[in-house]
Amino acid sequence: MTVALMWEARAAEGRGAELLEWARAQSLPSVPLRREVFAAPQDRVLVITWWDAAYDADLPELPEPDGGLVTRAVHRWRFESLGVEPPA
Repeated sequence: MTVALMWEARAAEGRGAELLEWARAQSLPSVPLRREVFAAPQDRVLVITWWDAAYDADLPELPEPDGGLVTRAVHRWRFESLGVEPPA
């Protein structure tokens, strides 16, 4: 089984590129199976990391950005994969 951690933040006005650069530069103490970074309207950044369920107890997450880089607290979600469906 795989666990996906999602981290989403909204940059302070005019700082979207800086938040995206910050998120990409963050290292984790362990290497995930996969890591993807997304950008969305309103300077939002989403990072999804996939982990083997064997590490389920204490998975590393990206921290909160410092110094007014975001407009609100980071949103975090945790999901367990229930399978992969082939394309139709």
